[in-house]
Amino acid sequence: MDPLKQKFGEKANALRTKMKAMLKVHGADKVDEVTIKQVFGGMRGVKSMVWETSQLDPNDGIRFRGLSIPELREKLPKAPGGKEPLPEALFWLMLVGEVPTDEQVKWLTEQWVSRSIVPDHTYKVLDAMPTDTHPMTQLTTAISSMGTSSVFARRYAEGMNKSEYWDATYEDTMNLIARLPRVASYIYRRTYHNSEHIGPEISLDWGANFAHMLGVEGDDFKEFMRLYLTIHADHEGGNASAHTTHLVGSTLSDAYNSLSAGMGALAGPLHGLANQEVIKWIFRMLDTLGTRTPSKDQIKEYVNNTLAAGQVIPGYGHAVLRQPDPRFTAQKRFAEEYIADSEIINVVWNCFEVVPPILKGLGKVKNPWPNVDAHSGAILVHYGMSHYSFYTVLFGVSRAMGVLSAMCWSRALGMPLERPKSVTCEWVTNYLEAQKKNEATLN
Repeated sequence: MDPLKQKFGEKANALRTKMKAMLKVHGADKVDEVTIKQVFGGMRGVKSMVWETSQLDPNDGIRFRGLSIPELREKLPKAPGGKEPLPEALFWLMLVGEVPTDEQVKWLTEQWVSRSIVPDHTYKVLDAMPTDTHPMTQLTTAISSMGTSSVFARRYAEGMNKSEYWDATYEDTMNLIARLPRVASYIYRRTYHNSEHIGPEISLDWGANFAHMLGVEGDDFKEFMRLYLTIHADHEGGNASAHTTHLVGSTLSDAYNSLSAGMGALAGPLHGLANQEVIKWIFRMLDTLGTRTPSKDQIKEYVNNTLAAGQVIPGYGHAVLRQPDPRFTAQKRFAEEYIADSEIINVVWNCFEVVPPILKGLGKVKNPWPNVDAHSGAILVHYGMSHYSFYTVLFGVSRAMGVLSAMCWSRALGMPLERPKSVTCEWVTNYLEAQKKNEATLN
């Protein structure tokens, strides 16, 4: 018996019944109004989808099933002797809305170990690509190639009932998440370490085994990987990678095609690729200043020069948050405990003191505070992972947990094909002219 699947089925049936009753009574009620600016502005802020696994609060940051990141760190099960939450525990929480027990997390870890065998042809597909292919391109290709084993695709072709869509999607989700650390570490070792691969250590938990296969040893890095994989796992449904996964999944495409598409969105410079832009900017600053330990005054001058050149300071600002990103704070807390004497870490902390006041002084920035990307790269550099083009792959492995658990919910609740209405610029012009005539008539 699969206790997580059984629990999810019970939760899904209850919520689906509640949702149908609500729509019958309130389906025509309005929850928002769309402005012309939103029509042209990427639909920003339009409330138009349901996402069960997380919600973004402007002050508290991302909440996973109502729990903030500090609360996750306090309440979720941890590895023996560890202080950071286990990603497996977060997945359980996102899927069924309950904090799991240690035994439930142990069961899930064992499940992912048993499901983690990657098809041989996926490795062959990767090996056929040039080693200088961007790691995110390798990741999206590898995920698509594993779709040959999709349970959903097979059962759909056999004539599966709609009520079983979530069940098959759950199986794909479990298999895919289990395999991702092996795929990602294979990409890392072939790209940057001459294909000197490191086999899995199946006695370790999901995050610690990933750290082991990357080739970075030490208990503190295993702890960091658990933290990293937890705090990057989800960010509401409206962000580009989540929304893309949802959109493709709404066509009843399987989890492999859906996640591959979502990873393509994550690879964009305005989304997940931003994490590599931060450390690139820091490296460029250190090279320009000619020191690895710049003073705050030197950093201030470089920041002002960057802004004067019409460029942004990567790692600062957020579309929704109006406080420092709790994900940044969680990583800072980790670094204070384990690597406070690191030169690159201290550069990040000095930037944290210097940059926000400068951005505030511009009078144009709604949120001058650091986001999650401002810190993660520096910690990875400290542990020897200076190949920043790989950072978004780490992000993608984590984000898979959120978008795929949400996909299970979309299938369980019977969410329809996503099909927003588009208009032309001419239609908007005519609409505004008609509105103007109506106002003139009324006056």
